Amino acid sequence: MRRGPTAAVAATILLLSTLLSGAPAGATQPRRGAPPAPAAGSAGIGDTYYPEYGNGGYDVSHYDVRLRYDPATDRLAGTTTILARATASLSRFNLDFALAVSSVRVNGRVAGFAQAGSHELVVTPARPLLIGSAFTVVVQYADVPSDVVVDGITTGTRTADGALAVNEPEIAWWWYPSNDHPQDKATFDISVLVPDGVEVISNGVQPLPPRGELLGWTRWFWRTTSPIATYLAYLVIGQYEIVTDTAPNGQPVINAYSERLDRLAPAARASVERTAEVIEWESTVLGPYPFEAQGGVAGPPDGVGFALETSTRPVYGWRFWRGGANPYVIVHELAHQWYGDSVSLQQWHDIWLNEGFASYVEWLWSEAHDEGTAQEVFDFAYATYPADDPFWQVLPGDPGPTALFDGAVYDRGAMTLHQLRLAVGDDAFFRILRVWAAEHRWGNASTPQFIALAERISGQQLDDLFTTWLYTAGRPALTSAPATVTTMAAPSRPRSWPTLTNHVDRG
Repeated sequence: MRRGPTAAVAATILLLSTLLSGAPAGATQPRRGAPPAPAAGSAGIGDTYYPEYGNGGYDVSHYDVRLRYDPATDRLAGTTTILARATASLSRFNLDFALAVSSVRVNGRVAGFAQAGSHELVVTPARPLLIGSAFTVVVQYADVPSDVVVDGITTGTRTADGALAVNEPEIAWWWYPSNDHPQDKATFDISVLVPDGVEVISNGVQPLPPRGELLGWTRWFWRTTSPIATYLAYLVIGQYEIVTDTAPNGQPVINAYSERLDRLAPAARASVERTAEVIEWESTVLGPYPFEAQGGVAGPPDGVGFALETSTRPVYGWRFWRGGANPYVIVHELAHQWYGDSVSLQQWHDIWLNEGFASYVEWLWSEAHDEGTAQEVFDFAYATYPADDPFWQVLPGDPGPTALFDGAVYDRGAMTLHQLRLAVGDDAFFRILRVWAAEHRWGNASTPQFIALAERISGQQLDDLFTTWLYTAGRPALTSAPATVTTMAAPSRPRSWPTLTNHVDRG
């Protein structure tokens, strides 16, 4: 054993080192490599369109959402358990949530909490969270979601026999606390206790069959094993016929139909029942299907009017069946399982990476099924909007938060991809689509990353193409005149959109 210095010698050494460092005698010196002092996590994740969405300082890996819902009163009571890891040392952190909270625990200890602003739940743990540490948050709450309005937004839809928690980009605030931004994906367990005879549909697979837990009440169980964005988790509650099958790839297919669709029911079934077929075809074009289950939900007449790509099982509004079967909305929402759900946007201004891509897959389906080539559909879409149409003033690559779901994001986004296809050729183009889905599977990506990938695979410089079609106002000039417009092919909007305004995802 090597002996240390005597007390007198140690004191002398300490005094000399203090004088040389310039620090006052007795001052405590920070240890080299010590973690930063805990601080408050930010109330936003840094999105340019929605600065207060999401939160800083932690990353969620899993949500366990356990609820009880009474359709007669619209009362929702729940306990959400969040598994996360601190990406900074935190004295407190925020969750996005708007319902009334009764208690919060962090790592088993009672935590302080306050609801601030329009949808911020500020949590102060009993002990600070050190960077890199895993932690658990348990939030207990109860409220009437239809009574809760945030910044003029009422989302979630109460129906005659239940409710739907389906929307974009805001929905989680009304039924579970979260880090509400696509940058923070997680897996989910969702279970809901409802009166006997009421069905509950959500994401993924059913790890357990529905079972009675109280007299007159049944609990339903759903699980997602692939990470998804918070707005893509959903609930549909009410009177539904559930149809199950097995897809050609062996995955479970679970489709659900509102029992109140009435005369629209045959058209809905003739569309949604093609889900496994569509996924099989899209897999040949886009690469392996990225999720563990398949299906779709046809909602009731008093439900949502739009369609949304809720992961593994999109929800379709009743309006899509008014003209009969509609395979194009199925193709669109299932294409989102690759582009939007698996590869999610980095920030909301990248929305064309979701909608332009899904719209272009509709054009490819049209081409594959002899209903108009992608070029014919492009020509029709281009001719549909005259040069002085406001459509050409919206920039798909940066539409602004008020035009997030403008028609240009869909149609001009799809036109951009078609121009890319013409520029690089089919071999390179379809390789770009598949590599994009593979390299960013279950992650996030941005428009600059897509441009870089397209240039890497094609060996071409493509800045001018993307600048013209994504970021320049006005109708781009074509190098050749479009083909004669006929009614054989139609752009994605009339096939899939119920209206042109005031809805979330037009299909």
